Order: sequence, then C-alpha cells, then structure tokens
Amino acid sequence: MADIGVLARAEHVSPWLDAWRKFRRHKLAVASTVILGAIILAVIVGPWVWRVPINEIDFTARLAPPSPKHPFGTDDLGQDLLARMIYGGRISLAVGLAAMLVAIIVGVVVGAIAGISRGPVDAALMWVTDLFLSLPQLPLLLLIIYLFRDALKDLFGVEMGVFILIVVVIGGLRWMPVARLVRAQFLSLREKEFVEAAHALGASRMRQVVRHILPNAMGPVIVAATIDVAAAIIAESTLSFLGLGFPPDIPTWGRLLFDAKDFLDYAPHWALFPGAAIFITVLTINFIGDGLRDTFDPRRVL
Repeated sequence: MADIGVLARAEHVSPWLDAWRKFRRHKLAVASTVILGAIILAVIVGPWVWRVPINEIDFTARLAPPSPKHPFGTDDLGQDLLARMIYGGRISLAVGLAAMLVAIIVGVVVGAIAGISRGPVDAALMWVTDLFLSLPQLPLLLLIIYLFRDALKDLFGVEMGVFILIVVVIGGLRWMPVARLVRAQFLSLREKEFVEAAHALGASRMRQVVRHILPNAMGPVIVAATIDVAAAIIAESTLSFLGLGFPPDIPTWGRLLFDAKDFLDYAPHWALFPGAAIFITVLTINFIGDGLRDTFDPRRVL
C-alpha cells in the first residue's frame, strides 16, 4: 500500500515542478541564473545604495582609474562610471526584455494562426515570414532608426522615444524564428489524440488552441525567449556603439562603450566594465537558455 501511495503522489507532480527539478540539475544554468539575478538586483537597488548622480562632473577626477571613491573609475568628464553603469543597466535590460516580449507575442500569434490554419492562410503567413527572414536586418535597422528617430523624440521625449523605437524595431525583426517554431509545434500537436478528443467533445478551435495546444507548445518558446533577450541586448549595444541608439546623456552599456572607444590607451577601464557587463549578461542568458532547452527536451533525461 505504501508503494501505491508513493506512485500516486509521483503521478500528481506538477509539470512546472518537474521542469524545475530538471533545470536545477543543470549546474551551469543555475549558476547563471544566480549571477543574472544579482545583476538585475544591482541595477534595480543600486541607485539607493550608490547615490552618486550620473551627470555629476568633476574635472579633477577626469579619467581616474578605479579607486575607493570611484570603484569603476571615471570618464573624460569625471563622471562616476559605476553610477552610469547602474543607470544604463536598467535601460539595456529593459530593452532586452521589452524587445523579447514584442518578438514572442508577434511570433506566437503568427505561428499559431499559421499552424492551426490550412491552405492559403498558412501559405501567406509563411511567405511573409520568409520575406522578413530574407531582409538584411542591420541595414534595415539603421535605416528605420534614421528615418523615425526624430519624429518619435518629438512625440514621446528623447529617452522614451528612442526606447520605443529600438524596442519595436528589434522586436519586429526577431519574431520570425519564433513564428516558425510555434507553427511547427502546432502542426505536430493538432494531430495528437488529446486535441482530437477535445474536438470530438465539441471544443471550438479557439478553445483547442488556448487550452490544449498552446500550453504544450510553450516549452520551446520559453527557450527562444531567452535567446531573444540576449540578441536584443547585443543589438541595442551595437546601435549605441554606432551612435544611433540613445543620446550621450543616457548612458546605456553600449553608449558607454561608444564614448570610451577614443580613450582605450589612456583609460581602458572605461570600456572594460561596460563590455564585461554586456558579455556576462549575454553569456548567462545563453547558459540559462541551454538549461531550459535541456529541461523541455523530452528526448533528454537529466
């Protein structure tokens, strides 16, 4: 009887609890989660701990190396790099998360409609997806920002206007792999017995999608979301490094790298710390994505 009780409890384990048990066996992904959480916590609570203003100019400390007064050193105007990195980290991470949400929402909607439909609707949506995949993303990204940046600045303000533009453009150019992934999941899941049973019981197509197919297709989507966050952070850093992202008074990590490029011989710390922040953040997100991929892969037993 005791064995039957144990088996009964094992059968009622939540799928998310089972996923967590698999994920925590991936030591590198767990360590990356801790490090990424520490970075997020630092940029959120940092301004209350390190109260140095990001635009406080001190020419006597110009290009100062790291010291107890300025742990990350200063820039060419004597501004504290730690305070600027804490502020910029909020923007860089917010851009990554917001662009990921745009890409995931658009990709899931397009992929779900294509996967549940048959005939011309599916063909048309996949044609649009292939069209976007064939576009050169970086030149198109630069062109859109060049054309619409000033208009959005006038409409929403400098910081919010650039933020909205970068998020929409990066997310709008990252949804295609998600759409193809979701469509493939839908094509497989809609033929399963539990979906056919729901259809036989009179469930509408919308209910089949929302209650039965989409929840079972979210595993690969979660993995894709982690990859999109890392890609969006790199894209924002690239735009800022090229001088087409946020203006100089908004110190994102990519903007700090752009401003430091002419002072590498005199103040390497100026580029070292924001570059390391980008590298560590993207690396941890990729390791978390690897852990999630292994967690949701039914062929892999951890």
